[in-house]
Amino acid sequence: MKAGTRETAAALTGFTVGVTAARRREELTALLRRRGARVVEAPALRIVPLENDAELRAATERCLAAPLDYVVATTGVGWRGWMSAAEGWGHGSALTAACRAAQVLSRGPKATGAVRASGITEAYAPASEAVDELRDHLLAQELTGRRIAVQEHGTPLPGLVAALRERGAEVVEVPVYRWAPPADPEPARRLAESTARGEVHALLFTSAPAIASFLDEAAAVGRYDGVLERLRRDVLPLCVGPVCARPLLDAGVEPVWPDRGRLGAMVHLLTATLPGRDSRVIPAGGRRLLLQGNALLLGDTAGTTGAEEAVWLTPMSAGVLRVLAERPGWVVSRRELLRRAWSGQEADEHAVEAAVTRLRRALGPHAGLVRTVPKRGYRLETDR
Repeated sequence: MKAGTRETAAALTGFTVGVTAARRREELTALLRRRGARVVEAPALRIVPLENDAELRAATERCLAAPLDYVVATTGVGWRGWMSAAEGWGHGSALTAACRAAQVLSRGPKATGAVRASGITEAYAPASEAVDELRDHLLAQELTGRRIAVQEHGTPLPGLVAALRERGAEVVEVPVYRWAPPADPEPARRLAESTARGEVHALLFTSAPAIASFLDEAAAVGRYDGVLERLRRDVLPLCVGPVCARPLLDAGVEPVWPDRGRLGAMVHLLTATLPGRDSRVIPAGGRRLLLQGNALLLGDTAGTTGAEEAVWLTPMSAGVLRVLAERPGWVVSRRELLRRAWSGQEADEHAVEAAVTRLRRALGPHAGLVRTVPKRGYRLETDR
């Protein structure tokens, strides 16, 4: 953790975080709220089991028709679903034995964990968790006449399958589930609107298809460019790993990801990163005021490291306070506040006055921090 980061219940107070995950969303949301964040839940896709398991059963029976040389496991949930379905058809023991006799390649720790849980040891797992690295490893082998089972991960893998077949391998594609758009696209579209308006501080992604789906929903409401611009500039994009991050990297966005692809590691990295990007200490009246995201955390004294009270502000009021806090005691004009805090959004100087009014109301006994300088603008009164 970076120096100065507070891993406390209030560590993410003031920040609004968008969660696009469908699976394990409740767990991720609980971890964030436990640290004080406001969470916007907007599943960007859903996992759809195959409507008819005849396709999966036929693929399984093809796998058992002759010995397999290689088996590719791409996801933990897909592998477990395949093993469970085979068990239900009475093929569980035969499929496990066929996989044990083959070389099993697993993509990433989740797939590896599922493979090991089924009593099988993987022969190879790329450090990058990338399908491309699995492909390159296989293409380095003699594949003519080899039989390879490829467990798909929500979408077909035509690039991998075509490359293996071109080298003379017989490939059995094993479809376990499919990614599909969210049943209700409105939450994802509202999150895209909020992101483009600068009302969100971070977006969390747990799969590459979720990123693609979220950007599709942003495009549907005319916010594709606005969302990407925010992600490049002032909204933190956090992915579970480098494979997940690829669609953002392709779009010119530089996301961050933890060393370990786990939800807890994601939240730990968020807690270590976000406060350092968007927080400012304001010494006033002998108290330490910490402007963090859209909240003002009130400490007992200037030396207090925690916060006993949190005052949530509107995004625009927090933006005004943040600009004023950059140069305490200096007058900032309404026009400058409009340019800086509204960041290109349509508004006039009356919007600045309204935001200042809301800010003072929220500050309560600290309302005197924001002083009006007639005909010039506003300034922040602090201890220095």
